[in-house]
Amino acid sequence: MRDDDLLADEARYCSFGDTVHYADPAKIFDRCDGSYLFDGDGTPFLDLQMWYSAVNFGYANKRLNDVLKHQIDVLPQVASQYLHPTKIELAKCIAQDAEKKWGNAGRVHFNVGGSQSIEDSLKIVRNAKGGKSLMFAFEGGYHGRTLGASSITSSYRYRRRYGHFGDRAHFIPFPYHFRGPKGMSKEEYGDWCVGQFERLFETEYNGVWDPKAGQAEYAAFYVEPLQGTGGYVIPPMNFFQGIKRVLDKYGILMVVDEIQMGFYRTGKLWSIEHFGVKPDVLVFGKALTNGLNPLAGLWAREELINPTIFPPGSTHSTFASNPLGTAVGLETMKMLAEEDYETKVMSAGAHFLDGLRDLKKRHKEIGEVDGLGLALRAEICKEDSFTPDKALLDKMVNIGLAGNLNWKGKRHGLVLDVGGYYKNVITFAPSLHITKEEIDQGMDLLDQLLTVAKRS
Repeated sequence: MRDDDLLADEARYCSFGDTVHYADPAKIFDRCDGSYLFDGDGTPFLDLQMWYSAVNFGYANKRLNDVLKHQIDVLPQVASQYLHPTKIELAKCIAQDAEKKWGNAGRVHFNVGGSQSIEDSLKIVRNAKGGKSLMFAFEGGYHGRTLGASSITSSYRYRRRYGHFGDRAHFIPFPYHFRGPKGMSKEEYGDWCVGQFERLFETEYNGVWDPKAGQAEYAAFYVEPLQGTGGYVIPPMNFFQGIKRVLDKYGILMVVDEIQMGFYRTGKLWSIEHFGVKPDVLVFGKALTNGLNPLAGLWAREELINPTIFPPGSTHSTFASNPLGTAVGLETMKMLAEEDYETKVMSAGAHFLDGLRDLKKRHKEIGEVDGLGLALRAEICKEDSFTPDKALLDKMVNIGLAGNLNWKGKRHGLVLDVGGYYKNVITFAPSLHITKEEIDQGMDLLDQLLTVAKRS
């Protein structure tokens, strides 16, 4: 069927509520391989966002695909009231890694997606804190669009038509240094933001702390170590140590959302490892199965999740810990243990960031570039290199998806993701297996995109 006919059918029969139409018209892809998607004409599109960081290990990864194919023939499904080996082995692998890194025993709880696992974490936190339903979260933070997850996601747009499930979070400013107060170093700004948060506990009249009872009204602080949808904002390295010190002092849990930044996106298994703090709960998803199966989960400290405090049936999903997903997830963890992904990702990320810095020198419309591992950002601005320019980035996205760029004399396209507080940030999440030649290709295509978009 022709793309025009498919798009007409989509307009008539598909809910638009389950997608995001960034491009006009929406792009249809037919196949994928490595770092590339291909349309019906066979045009290759270099993908620098890899399904929102769900396909960290490349499209059509043979090793992971073969495990999925094998599991289909062995045990493709089983009711979640029964056990199967890879569920137990995967949980053990993640829990043992966490105990080795942070010194805390814990357990792993599975579900089908990131938002659902955020919901499970809310149950764990409320249960552990006597039913307290108030949470801290960050401005610019994103944790999902289910009712509970949207209550701790800062965008009112995701709640506007649906009301609230429980209480909306108290949103705290994230240390976004590029758009923060001038005259402070990044680390000074991090300390200042911690101080502003700690100020909430100075007196009962700031509304979150009862000094007579010694109790906080809030149960947990939900954090993304690097903001995802918020634009891959990287905080000062001292920031989370300061936040965790305040949380521990006042008996508030730290829940770390690694759904987008986990599985070596930043050069560590978990991005929170860069910041030297121990989470109380950690939520993961996306790249665990390289996008082959909807499987997510959480790790929590033993005292928060043991069967005495969180008994069987506390949450349940028919497809949670399904054998197709856990088999691929276990193979992902084995693969990560066999190769030095930290060195691999940090080296590729440094090369990518160098390329972005070179582009920034040649295009004043790039206001800031930054990166940690292969989570990188480029902020698209007006000619003053600061005022957000969403319209220019929208042009770039559409030009990239038109597939008319040139690479070595052949047609190519470029797939980008849009994020940021002003929707003016390119958030780069390329395959962790991307080659230096592919990175160089990406820089050349980005140069073409900017040049053409500025003229149009």
